[in-house]
Amino acid sequence: MGNDKEQEEEKGGKLKRKEYEKELRKLQAELCYLQDWVKHKGLRIMVVFEGRDGAGKGGTIRAITERVSPRVFRVVALPAPSDREKSQMYMQRYMTHFPAAGEIVIWDRSWYNRAGVEHVMGFCTKEQYEGFLEHCSTLEGYITRAGIILIKYWLEVSHKEQERRFQARVDDPLRQWKLSPMDLPSLERWYAYSRARDRMLDATDSKHAPWYIVRSDIKRAARLNCISHLLSLIPYKKLKREKVKLPGRSKKYKYDDQATMKGRKFIPEKY
Repeated sequence: MGNDKEQEEEKGGKLKRKEYEKELRKLQAELCYLQDWVKHKGLRIMVVFEGRDGAGKGGTIRAITERVSPRVFRVVALPAPSDREKSQMYMQRYMTHFPAAGEIVIWDRSWYNRAGVEHVMGFCTKEQYEGFLEHCSTLEGYITRAGIILIKYWLEVSHKEQERRFQARVDDPLRQWKLSPMDLPSLERWYAYSRARDRMLDATDSKHAPWYIVRSDIKRAARLNCISHLLSLIPYKKLKREKVKLPGRSKKYKYDDQATMKGRKFIPEKY
């Protein structure tokens, strides 16, 4: 992990770790203000993250969500569909996760699986693929007209950087869990995924739900750029909070509440 950070700092040039953490903290504070505003106004927001395997979607989502409430910023990362879900209307399993008032749903991959991995790997028919591209933009029009703010990001990683990240997953035991059965074929089928990306963008980059492209070879810069852009798309204000005064401990029913803990099974304090 340390070597990866050093490589990234060298590649990024300007953005060192301390600078990144300083800027990230500022942006995360703004996300907290946005969170208050979303709850106050009852907004419904969906943010879609798509991109090749290893593009940095997970890290960007973590940077967005690590300082906010999971009850407001809700991450949805669905597994492969069950046999029952396969028999449903394609969008049905996604729609159950759409936001209620005061929620921001972040999609770690989404219905766009059909335009990418399902198509390239042969998990859907040609008719299903073409039908998705034909109707997706219309469906997203219904979503936005219903009052949901829909924001879509495509994280664009180079072939060289994707290969480097996959190799790091192979070599590092702490990252091997990230390797999925789809990762290695995605390297081999690079151009098939590129063509699928191009067709998806052509068919679904609309005025009501445009695609925003994030260059993600340099992870830290990509995260900061993405969060900054996200904040720019949603008008919000910093709400005044009432001053909080911590109450004193009541002495009513006072007793030695530590004495009753003696003899309990405490874990060993190794650190």
